[in-house]
This record gives sequence, C-alpha cells and structure tokens, in this order.
Amino acid sequence: MFDGKKYKACIYARLSQEDGDKSESDSIVSQKAMIREYVADHPEIEIVSEKVDDGYSGVNFERPGFQEMMEEIRNRKVDCVIVKDLSRFGRNYIEAGNYLEKIFPLMGVRFIAINDYYDSSEKNQSDSLIVPFKNLINDAYCKDISVKIRTQLEIKRKKGQYTGSVPVYGYMKDPEDHNHLIPDPEAAEVVRSIFQMKLQGMSIGRIMTKLDAEGIPSPMEYKIANGIGVSKVLKTHPKALWSYNAIKRILQNEIYIGNLVQGKTSSPNHKIKKLLPKKKEEWIRVAGTHEPIVEEFVFWDVQVQMKKDLYTAPGKSSVYPFCGLLVCAYCGQNMIRKAVPWDGKKYIYYKCGTYNAAKGCTSHSIRLEKLESAVLEAIRARVAVVCDMTDILNSIGQIRTGKLNMGKYDRQIVKLQEEIEQYQKFKRQLYESLKEGTISKKDYEIFRKNYDDQIERTEAAIVHVTEEKEAMIKNEVKDFGWMRKFRKYRNISELDRVVVVELIDHIVIGEGNRIEIHFRNEDEFNMLLQTIELFAEGETDGEPESGSDEKQKIG
Repeated sequence: MFDGKKYKACIYARLSQEDGDKSESDSIVSQKAMIREYVADHPEIEIVSEKVDDGYSGVNFERPGFQEMMEEIRNRKVDCVIVKDLSRFGRNYIEAGNYLEKIFPLMGVRFIAINDYYDSSEKNQSDSLIVPFKNLINDAYCKDISVKIRTQLEIKRKKGQYTGSVPVYGYMKDPEDHNHLIPDPEAAEVVRSIFQMKLQGMSIGRIMTKLDAEGIPSPMEYKIANGIGVSKVLKTHPKALWSYNAIKRILQNEIYIGNLVQGKTSSPNHKIKKLLPKKKEEWIRVAGTHEPIVEEFVFWDVQVQMKKDLYTAPGKSSVYPFCGLLVCAYCGQNMIRKAVPWDGKKYIYYKCGTYNAAKGCTSHSIRLEKLESAVLEAIRARVAVVCDMTDILNSIGQIRTGKLNMGKYDRQIVKLQEEIEQYQKFKRQLYESLKEGTISKKDYEIFRKNYDDQIERTEAAIVHVTEEKEAMIKNEVKDFGWMRKFRKYRNISELDRVVVVELIDHIVIGEGNRIEIHFRNEDEFNMLLQTIELFAEGETDGEPESGSDEKQKIG
C-alpha cells in the first residue's frame, strides 16, 4: 500500500553462462519486462536506474553492474533494489544473506524479489526462515552446476577435445567441431619460423627483435585483428609487441606437435574464481589429437637447446655451430672457442674451459677446420647408414608381407565362399521340400530366414578378411621421425647450426685431436640396428642370400 514515501528504484538483472540454455523467461529482456510490469502496479516506486550483468555468475558479487548499483546506493541515488527472483540477485547464500539481512537494512534500502514474493518493507515472521532457505537452495544449485561443468570438461579433455575458449596462437577452431583444432595457415607459418630460428641458435630476445622488425603481429595483435576473443582493453601499448614469455610459451607448448595438455589449473571450488596451478601429474595429456604444426623431433631438439646456456658473440645474431656441444674428455667441462690472429689470418680453435681458467686439466685443443671436417664426414657416414636402414626396413616389410602367407587369406576366403554355396544349396533343397509337402510353410520360413542370416554373416566375414589382406599387402614399416631427420641430409655439403643441433647430442674432445661424436637418437639407432640384425639372422634359413646381404649392408 502506498504510504506516501517515494522509492528511487534500480532494476537489477543478471544472466550467467550456466543459465544460457534456459528458456526465454530467464533472459535479460524478460527480467526487465517483469520488473517494469510490477512497478506499474506500485505508484510509490520510481525506476531511476537499470543495471545488468550479462554472462556473470551469481556465486560472487564482484560484478560490474552490481558494483555500479552499490555505488549509486552509497551516493543516495537509489534506495530500492528490484530483481526477478533471489537467484538473479546471487547464488551464494552467505553473501546474499549478508546483503539482505545486514547491508541493505543498514543503508535503508528496500529489496524486492518478485517471484519469491519477498519485499523487505513487509515484515512477517516467515521471512527469517524462507529467504535464507531459498538462498541456500540457489547456492546448492550453483554448486551442482559447477560440479557438472567440471566433470563434463574433464571428460572432454580425456577424450582429447579442446576445451579452451580461445585457440592457442597458430591454430583455429574447426568450423565443424569447436572442440577440435586445425592449423591457422598464417600464424602456423610464424610458429614454424620461431622454432627454426631457435634451432639456428638465436636467443629468445633476438627472435623477438627480428619478429618486431619484420612487422609480424604478436599473438595479441593477431587475435585482435582477426576478432579472436581478445578485448582491446588488455592492450597496454598502442601496438602489442612480441614478448619474451609469448615466444617461450610457443617454444615449450606440446600443442604444436599435435598433443593436448589441459587441466593445468583449477579453482578450489565454485565460490572461488582464482585459478591455482595443479600438480604436473594431474594434468590431462592426450597425444595425436590434431594436426601438428612442427615436426616432433624439431620440438624436442628445441627443448634440449633451451636448457643450455648458450653465448652469442657480440655482433652475431645466433650462436656458433658447435656452441654448447663440445665437452672435454677429461674434466667434462665445455670447450671454449678461441681466435688467434697469425700472419694476417685468424685461426679458430677450441680448448678446455678448465685449463683456460687456469684451474687444472690439460692444454689439449682442436682446430676448427679439423673439427668441421671430422664432424661432416661422421654425419655423412651416419646418414648413409640410416638411409641403408630405411631401404632394409622396406625390404623387411615386403618379406614380412610374403612370410605372412597371403595364401591363408585366400584359403579362408575360398572356404567362406564354399559355405555360402552350401547355404544356397540348403535353401534350394528347402524349397523343394516345401513343394513336395514334406515341411510346412511356417517351418520353411523359419529355416529360410536362418540360412539367409548365415549367408549374410558369411558375406560380411569375406569382406572383413579381404580388407585385412589388403591392409597387410599395403603395410609399410613405420617411418620414424628421427630417421627422416637424418635422411634429409643425405646430400649434405657443409655444416651449420641447425644440422649440428638436430643430429648431434655432444662431441667429446681429447688429446691428439681425438674426437668422439655422440649422435642424437643413439638409443633408437642401436635398437633398430639390433632389430634388423636379428631379423636378418632369422631369415637366413629361408632366404640366406637376402638375410646375409642385409646384415652385410648394415655392417
């Protein structure tokens, strides 16, 4: 009833993402319409303000629209708040109760929740129980929604589905499946160049400088330019430049080799929005979920390089080819590069870092020309062996295909075809029996259906066996990534940083120019070599010439 007091009211409407699939009755428009219709029947209330929080959870009250409303209340511009129901106001029963029972009464604010028939100006004994109870239900609803969302996200992550809202730089969401990533051609090319620059020995700082100098947009600028879910308010400069962390994240992210690593952070519960890091063993990692941008061996080579403390000489954009790879055979310390001018020329050699610092060891050293020549020849030899391995593996694949006895598939198919002919014969005999009156029409239909089912299953079996046979004929030995890495240097004529870091783990230097080269993927190489030798020995009985030749070729 109108008692002469005029209230200055604020309409407050809220819709969160978890409410997005509900009916139109929960929309912002419908909330406002309901409140205006209510106010039309209450002449003591005048609407002076409207505040909306669209896409904000009711778990906490750190919402822009709500905070603006509270500022108007503090400035005495508003003394009445009207919402559709208590759930639109908030779903945290403790904080909601604090506002309704303490803050609003203290500030002289009238609160109305239309659908819950609550009006703080109408005092009755039931309010003290009903309102907290409804707030408790709203809070429980929010908790239940949070648990369901977390569970659903975890299921998707374990299935290898991408759950991020914005795809990582270099990828875009598949238009036909938003939980699947596909390469973004333009950004993917930049990612490849970043990995290549790092392989060449460039520091992250120099990569930053080069990208900015070439005018390549940073991930932030690229996403803004393409309207990929980034707000311009996040920018702190007229143009967001490449940052150290942005490049480091790219170089360390397994997503670029087709793996998804998700669930690295989580909030403690639905009331706390701050994300906290999870233990590494709790991360969800699924390999091969999407098309890679960077070859796997390149990615892991870069990880090795990033762990090394590499020095870039003044005036150089990248490190020297052997930087961080040369080790003293006696003390295990790095060999350091020295340049000595002599007779108008500059001679480069490497010497033990311990000896150079006058802390012991011996004075052994090696000339750069001698080192380069030895390493180049060693690489050529290793590449030749890997190429031979590839040829032998292909031969093994053909031998295995033959040894699998393709005849067994043919015999199985013939047998199945004979079974079909037999069932067809039974069907003909069955029909003759029906004509002769030895079986009833009912029995005929039962037996005929049984034979038809048997024929259908047998035909399906023939298709399955045929497909299996074709798959075995086309079967090829797995092409290992590390082998491709070596084979691409089959025509190598000179050394550079990329070749050295891709193929060599480290080089041990001893007295008398003794060089011991340890190639990358040494374990895989030796295991494969052993496998090939064992296969060759196993083939000696059946095909002595082929097996003998293969073993000799590797040896």
